[in-house]
Amino acid sequence: MSIRVTGRIALDEAEIEEDFLRASGPGGQNVNKVETAVQLRFAAMASPNLSDAVKARLATLAGRRMTKDGVLVITAQRHRMRERNREDALERLLALIRDAATPPPPPRKATKPTLGSKVRRLEGKARRGATKRLRGARDID
Repeated sequence: MSIRVTGRIALDEAEIEEDFLRASGPGGQNVNKVETAVQLRFAAMASPNLSDAVKARLATLAGRRMTKDGVLVITAQRHRMRERNREDALERLLALIRDAATPPPPPRKATKPTLGSKVRRLEGKARRGATKRLRGARDID
């Protein structure tokens, strides 16, 4: 079965590996005996469903969550229920891939200010200078 990420990208469920571990933090008596935290592993660099450009952007966006082998590791332990943590981890993975799939904006082209904007700027400077000159001490005869 495949998971739809974008219009062009769909991941195979077999590519995603889940491990369950004990969550840290408060949780009462359950915290020491129930493995509710989810560690999701996705071999991004080995995935045939991602283009090279998406893989490169994904590695940049993932940062420390990407291992040297190109495996993306997402740990979810916000919720007290295992199923909610699974959904959270999967949604975070899909959001990260969606961000990587959107192309970066085109680079900004440097432009020069127009003649009109230069003139307006200089007129404003002259007006402010004149105002400040009027505030100065006056010569009294």
